[in-house]
Amino acid sequence: MKKLLFFLLLLFNICNSQAQVKGFISVRGKEIITADGKPFQIKGTNLGNWLVPEGYMFRFNNTPSPRLINQAFTELIGPEEVKVFWKKYLGNYITQEDIHYLKSIGCNSLRIPFHYKLFTDEEYMGGRGEARGFQIMDNLINWCKKEGLYLLLDMHCAPGGQTGDNIDDSWGHPFLFDDPASRKIFIDVWVKLAKRYQKETTILGYDLLNEPIAHFFDTTHFNPLLEPLYKEVTAAIRAVDKNHLIFLGGAQWDSNFRIFGKPFDNKLVYTFHKYWTPTTVDVIQDYLAFRDKYQVPIYCGETGENNDEWVKSFRILLDEYRIGWHFWPYKKMDNKAGFVDFVKPEGFEKIQDYADSVKNNFEHMRKLRPADMAAVRKSLDLFLENSKFKNCRPNTGYIQALGFNRKD
Repeated sequence: MKKLLFFLLLLFNICNSQAQVKGFISVRGKEIITADGKPFQIKGTNLGNWLVPEGYMFRFNNTPSPRLINQAFTELIGPEEVKVFWKKYLGNYITQEDIHYLKSIGCNSLRIPFHYKLFTDEEYMGGRGEARGFQIMDNLINWCKKEGLYLLLDMHCAPGGQTGDNIDDSWGHPFLFDDPASRKIFIDVWVKLAKRYQKETTILGYDLLNEPIAHFFDTTHFNPLLEPLYKEVTAAIRAVDKNHLIFLGGAQWDSNFRIFGKPFDNKLVYTFHKYWTPTTVDVIQDYLAFRDKYQVPIYCGETGENNDEWVKSFRILLDEYRIGWHFWPYKKMDNKAGFVDFVKPEGFEKIQDYADSVKNNFEHMRKLRPADMAAVRKSLDLFLENSKFKNCRPNTGYIQALGFNRKD
């Protein structure tokens, strides 16, 4: 009897393992395919401003990156209160309700920008340690799993900086490519993620680097370094995870595919971003030619930030050519160029004014600091409250432009 039970348990585990493997999204030629071999066109949004706060989404002009936002808030309310703010922010800005809503209107997948610091012992958003980062990511994965949504992990901010601008929370230069220590951390973080999620079928894949190498750097130096780094980190990931797709962004803000050679892995997807261009086929022609030449899938990881007419026109173009997309972003304060928005809290102008003011020394900081700090704290608390899903407002035109259905 014991032998029979042992055999049945072993058989169950084998079948369960096979079922999980069969559940992975994969590729076949130019198509991304489901576990049963059917073409799968990515359609959804980016959860921007959550794990990587961006200044323009706080309506700041001169405080664009997570590090600078944190500095401004710390100068205003102090280091301990900032920790409390970020903890509440991480718990409020995106919740299970948001994920349920996105599924209900028609999304089939989401892209989650994250900061590498969430998976190291470096201070970030009021905390530190990979346990916190994995708890946040595990929660999101479970929410997506419950709703039947796929999730693409996007390293928006890499060690040392891969872009050299505000979006990678860097020091103004793509140090990642010339700094061996930064590259090691970059690879180590991806291996940590791959080890943990190697059997997780909810994960669509790994977007290795968001928008690497801004155009204003020496591209003759940096561009030749990008694909070799992709090969190195992919090899490290494949040592622990052979299941998931690998997404490779082009140089110069995910726009330049000329840096790529012949595909070096059998589960690659090549990703481009497009903002504020005409919505005509010539804009994507280089990517279509690349797809045809190498018989690989292509995907638009970010686009949008425009009026409803432009969004609809570009979405139709992408659909016509069977290109998956994640429009940017899901949620913003007081702005209709996204799926939902929420009211800017009363008194937030004082925070904006302080954040955007030029402070050359500590005397300037003291003089510019608002006199009514109770009002500042109240405004920050209101920001946290207003950003909750229950207080967000669907942007009907934007949602319908994407072919989704508004759900109030």
